[in-house]
Amino acid sequence: MKVNQAEFIISAVGPSQYPEDALPEIALAGRSNVGKSSLINCLISRKNLARTSSQPGKTQTLNYYKINQDLYFVDLPGYGYAKVSKTKREQWGKFIESYLLNREPLRLVMQLVDLRHPPSKDDQAMYEWLRHMDVPVLVVATKADKIPKSRWPKHLKIVRETLGMDKGVQPLMFSSELGLGKDELWGILEQAIAYGEPEPHTEEVLTSAVIDPQPS
Repeated sequence: MKVNQAEFIISAVGPSQYPEDALPEIALAGRSNVGKSSLINCLISRKNLARTSSQPGKTQTLNYYKINQDLYFVDLPGYGYAKVSKTKREQWGKFIESYLLNREPLRLVMQLVDLRHPPSKDDQAMYEWLRHMDVPVLVVATKADKIPKSRWPKHLKIVRETLGMDKGVQPLMFSSELGLGKDELWGILEQAIAYGEPEPHTEEVLTSAVIDPQPS
């Protein structure tokens, strides 16, 4: 996908603030500072549309970014940050769970994990929950540039086995610094949102118009 326009829309704190134009949504989930904002900026070839922060746990809302007129990236609050109070974590948990289960335009969750380290218990819990709830999920292993290329296969294997991914399913390796995995990821996202395909209702209207019997 060629990105001609990308803009921040809203930091939503509840369903009443979600966009109502029914564009497909791709959500980004992951631990604080795993690189969600950097991934968004890399995909759209912009340096600072999605703001990165050195302060973990800063994102406390659903941040909507509109890409062309085709889709939204939805940056979810980072999980697993110890300095956030238990009450706040529980509030975020219910907030995110409601979005992931009830948001009709949601097409895919990109779960980001840091390739340098084995997935945390929070990463494992999120992946297991998404699979259990039949929410489409793609695991993206970020920060590949931080480790030697020769160690990539070993680290990918650790990610796959720690998360308990099905045989034959691999994490997508990504580096915002190198642009590694960018084209492959866009291909997956375009498939998830049926980019370039006609709207189903349009086909149905055309079909019904063709097969509608003539009056006798």
